[in-house]
Amino acid sequence: MGILALGADERVKDVKVTEDTLNVDLMDGRTIIVPLVWYPRLDRATKEQQQNWKVCGGGYGIEWEDIDEHLSVEGLLRGAPAPMPKGEKVA
Repeated sequence: MGILALGADERVKDVKVTEDTLNVDLMDGRTIIVPLVWYPRLDRATKEQQQNWKVCGGGYGIEWEDIDEHLSVEGLLRGAPAPMPKGEKVA
């Protein structure tokens, strides 16, 4: 028999935003940690806005409605920074 694949549960369990990082805990026990500067809207948001998130997309996404930011677990796992909107500059 070949390699046994463990069933990964990549749904979002918890989200924490620190001064420098976005930390996403997954149901399967993994934690994704990425630089907050990859997500300028989230980086510029107030602490209150950063904490006002909810799981979306059947558990595979995170939404910050106040700042119109939506991230997918797939993108986070790929290490994909948010595309910069036209005319916007990183502060």
